[in-house]
Amino acid sequence: MANAPGPAEAPRVVLGKIVSVHGVRGAVKVYSHTDPLDNVLDYAEWTLNRGSEQRTVSVLGGRVQGRVLVVNLKGIDDRNKAEELINFEISVAADALPELDEGDFYWHQLEGLKVVNLEGQLLGTVAHLLETGSNDVMVVKPCAGSIDQRERLLPYLPGQFVVQVDLETKVIQVDWDAEF
Repeated sequence: MANAPGPAEAPRVVLGKIVSVHGVRGAVKVYSHTDPLDNVLDYAEWTLNRGSEQRTVSVLGGRVQGRVLVVNLKGIDDRNKAEELINFEISVAADALPELDEGDFYWHQLEGLKVVNLEGQLLGTVAHLLETGSNDVMVVKPCAGSIDQRERLLPYLPGQFVVQVDLETKVIQVDWDAEF
């Protein structure tokens, strides 16, 4: 009798990346995608991925240092061990993220959604979002069925340009002229 497959792994969200080492005692420098930067420290365990490699580490603590975090991980107590972790992405289970208020979304929820304007024209899909300081920007790339092959940068401003986000139908409706 064949073994039944195990439960599917929960979707994961990348929260940052280990970019270098700090000092000789095993601390690593982390570039965080969270806002504020140190929110990534709210998770006691991280799953690290680099290519086909995967590890789970426990976070002992960390601090903001400029635009990165300096983090201590359990069992990583010298520079050589820390160097082995460079370029690993940090992820957590999507269901471990805090609940958001109605109408708020995590960026990973918007990526891949179709973007349709009020005229019903498919402009493309959200490839990723950018933080610009004044407002976030959706990078919309052409896809099968889109009206043209142009990449567009659309402000992510709910109530102004973003009319509706529907996660069930995977569509973001925007008030945006296709000529822009």
